[in-house]
Amino acid sequence: MATALIVEDHPEQAHLVQRILGLRGFEAVIAEDGETGLLMAHRHQPDVVLLDLMLPDVNGFDVCRRLRSDRATMLTPVVMLTALDDRQHRMHGFRVGANAYLTKPYGIEQLFEAIAAARDWRESMLRQELHGEIHVEINSEITLLKDLNDFLMNVCRTTPLSNDQVMQIRQAVMEMAQNAIEWGNQHRSDRLVEITYRVHQDSLEIVIRDQGPGFNRQALPHAAVADDPFSHLDVRDKLGLRAGGFGLLICQGMVDEMKYNQEGNEVTLLKRYPRPDAAPGPGPEPEPEPATES
Repeated sequence: MATALIVEDHPEQAHLVQRILGLRGFEAVIAEDGETGLLMAHRHQPDVVLLDLMLPDVNGFDVCRRLRSDRATMLTPVVMLTALDDRQHRMHGFRVGANAYLTKPYGIEQLFEAIAAARDWRESMLRQELHGEIHVEINSEITLLKDLNDFLMNVCRTTPLSNDQVMQIRQAVMEMAQNAIEWGNQHRSDRLVEITYRVHQDSLEIVIRDQGPGFNRQALPHAAVADDPFSHLDVRDKLGLRAGGFGLLICQGMVDEMKYNQEGNEVTLLKRYPRPDAAPGPGPEPEPEPATES
C-alpha cells in the first residue's frame, strides 16, 4: 500500500485530505508542524509528502529544503498545498525542490495528478541512478541562486563524494555562478546563467555559462593569482572595487580540474570521486572567507 505524509496544521483540512487519499488506497499519517513532519518523514519514508506552507513553527519552504538536504529523504516526492498563489511563492517552491505546487482550493483529480507526477519524478531519478545530465537555466539574480544550487547539489550528494567534497564543490559552483551573474551578465536579469551537471561513473562535472562577451584570464589585474595573491588588492582599491577577488583562486583549490572555453564565458569544474582503496587523507583546510568576484 502506498503511504503519504500530510504536513498540515489545520486538523479539519488534514483529515479531509487523509480521507480522500484513503479512497485511492493510500495509508496517510498527519504531522501538525514542520519539525514533526521532518521526523515522521525519516521514520515512515513515505511515498509522497503533502506539504502545507503556513506552519506554526518552520515554514513549508524550509521543510522542503531540509528534506532535500538529507540523504535519507532527498528523493522523497513533495507536493506543496497552499493558499499562496502568487508567482514568487510558486517559483520559490520549485527552487527548494518541490515536485508539484497546488493552490487551495484544488480538485481531487488535480491532487492525484500532482501526486502521480511527483512519484514519477522519484522513479525517474532512481532509474537513471543519477548517471546522466541535469541542465538548468536561471536568471541573473544572486538571491535566486542559492536555493536552486542547494537543491541540485543535494541531488549530487548521492554520488560517492564525501560531505566535505560536496560542500567544496558547492562553494566552487557558487563562486563561479556569482561571477557569471556579476561580471559576465552584469546583473542584467534578462540574461541567463546556464548550469549543467554531468554525473559520470568516476566524477562529477559542472559547466557554468553566462551570456556575456567573456574575458581573458591572463588580463585580470583585479583578481588574485597564486604567485602573488595580494597584489591585486591595490588595483581593486584604485578601481573602487570592494576587497575580494579570490574567487578563481579559491575554486582552483576545491576542484580537480577547472578550465574555461576560448571566449571566457564558460567554465567547467571537475571533481573526481575518491578511490575505494584510497587511504583517508587529512581533514579539510579551514574554509576561506567567501569571495564573489574574480
